[in-house]
Amino acid sequence: MLVWVGKRPLSHVTAFPAQAVERFAAGEQTAWSGATWQDWPAAYPPGGLLFHGDNKEVLAHLLANGFRGKVNLIYIDPPFDSGADYVRKVSLRGATGSAKIDGDQYTLGEQIQYTDIWANDNYLQFMYERLLLLKELLSADGSLYVHVDARKAHHLRALLDEAFGSDAFRNQIAWKRTSAHAGASQYGAVTDYLLFYTADPAGNTWNQQFQSLTEVHRARHYRHTDERGVYALGELTAPGLRRGPSGDPWHGFNPSAIGRHWGNLPSALERLDAQGMIYWPERPGAWPRLKRYESDLEGRSCTDFWDDLDPINMVGSERENYPTQKPEGLLERIIASSSNPGDLVLDCFVGSGTTAAVAQKLGRRWIACDINKGAIQTTAKRLQTVMREQVEESQQRAAAGEQGNLLGEEPKKEQPAAPAQLSFSVWRVNDYDLQIQHNEAVALACEHIGVQRTRTDSFFDGTLGRRLVKIIPFDHPLSPADLEELRRELDGRPAEDREMTLVCLGMEIAATAWIDDWNRLRKGRNAANKVHVIELRTDQKYGRFIRHEPARASVKVRRRNGRLSVAIDEFISPGIIERLRQQAGVLQPMIEDWRAMVDCVMIDPAWDGRVFNVALSDIPERKTDLVQGTYDLPAPSGETTVAVKIIDMLGEEVIVTSQV
Repeated sequence: MLVWVGKRPLSHVTAFPAQAVERFAAGEQTAWSGATWQDWPAAYPPGGLLFHGDNKEVLAHLLANGFRGKVNLIYIDPPFDSGADYVRKVSLRGATGSAKIDGDQYTLGEQIQYTDIWANDNYLQFMYERLLLLKELLSADGSLYVHVDARKAHHLRALLDEAFGSDAFRNQIAWKRTSAHAGASQYGAVTDYLLFYTADPAGNTWNQQFQSLTEVHRARHYRHTDERGVYALGELTAPGLRRGPSGDPWHGFNPSAIGRHWGNLPSALERLDAQGMIYWPERPGAWPRLKRYESDLEGRSCTDFWDDLDPINMVGSERENYPTQKPEGLLERIIASSSNPGDLVLDCFVGSGTTAAVAQKLGRRWIACDINKGAIQTTAKRLQTVMREQVEESQQRAAAGEQGNLLGEEPKKEQPAAPAQLSFSVWRVNDYDLQIQHNEAVALACEHIGVQRTRTDSFFDGTLGRRLVKIIPFDHPLSPADLEELRRELDGRPAEDREMTLVCLGMEIAATAWIDDWNRLRKGRNAANKVHVIELRTDQKYGRFIRHEPARASVKVRRRNGRLSVAIDEFISPGIIERLRQQAGVLQPMIEDWRAMVDCVMIDPAWDGRVFNVALSDIPERKTDLVQGTYDLPAPSGETTVAVKIIDMLGEEVIVTSQV
């Protein structure tokens, strides 16, 4: 049992509700019918689930909403506590879009998962709590793979032994992920590790996988040739003495004399010999061997050393510009070996979305989660592309006269498994609501001022020393209406005597008079509920806070002959322009085409104000391509609200609506 400062059991986790914010469907039939989805919780539509939120809270939500014991395979690639810089590098779109800009620094909650701001003890507690929750989600035949590096492998191995039991350990797999880099005083590090555990030590889903034969292995073992081809020599005997025919002499060779027995009965050995499958050495006394032809093998059985899977190519089609992205081949091997088509795969550190994308390609159901908004956007775009490609492939097969439905068909051996779903939905857990811009601003303001956040208080955002702190929404200056809301809150807390600090961007004159009157009645060093104000643009100590300007767009929507015509006239992202200005120095940035700032465009022709259902999405394939900017799509009958969502290259979203 590993012990650290502050170790505590996970006795209780609050299960917050989830809020649906987006849905995507690539075809009319969105999920397998039949037994695959029979045990799916009714609160969720059949299909992939992508959660934006702290994975501890998301895992607790899944446990409380019907997923306990239903996940067949879990793969996680958690932070390694290595101090790495995980800020995304972003390029503008277009053939000349060579200007690179740093993505947003992660908010306070995101930093907990993506940068090394904690001590070792906090990291261990962080991982310990999540492993305990993951164990509860795993099915009886389920498997867990934890991706680590050499610095944390021994610590996480100890945590996994405690959470799952040492008997649940299967392998510590070494993946040769890169070529060696010369070191001044140590050996070059070329491996990551996969800690492989199962829910039940007695059994788990297992499909044998094979590695390709290396040239060294081929040259060393496949050195013999006959009319059938190249072959290696294998053993005909097995360890241990046996009574009966398998222990009897055969053709003058007695296995019992060397403490072994025949791997096949002598009658089977005779059949193999008649088929030319036994090699008889010319050297007197040398034992016969089994011929193993290279053409009959799928490869060498996988060991716990994977040296045949390349890392992400710097310019490859898989690359999502995500710092910890793993190659699809790595996830293909894990998912194929430890799950079957239709099984449920979970990744709660999904990053660039590789696990969900590969699960989708291999016909598995999937749940993915990340606390970073950029990761959710990257994963969603990637999955939309995968699902569209699957629909196109099905249509091409149908056009060629091949039988079978896209969902639930029995594929030929050389074909991939049919997708378990052709849709997914995006959800937010806890405070990831429609006011996410305000929440991010609160986090930035608290970090700037040094406010200690208070998650348990529904009104105040934290404390500054002994004072309570309330962040006024930054979309308006502090007004008497905000102050009256404060008064009503205090009326409901008669025992509260602490002073308060209000943080705002600007103040109305009437608000200044209100505060002066309030404080005039509360004089003295120990006066209760005195109000102080930090105005972030003018305050002497904190006035260097820069106000965030949201992205803006001008969109025209028209209805013509039963169709919608959508045209984006203009788009501007102050965040991108500000970053370019900071990095350019004295040179002023100039962006000739607004589309260079846009990553993708999505349209919901019948927006209900809550859930964004994607009917059309414009996601350029290459970084050098631009979005179209004008779109034509079918119009719903009757009056409707058309919502156009534009996401810039930094991941900021803006939604423009129009009633037609």
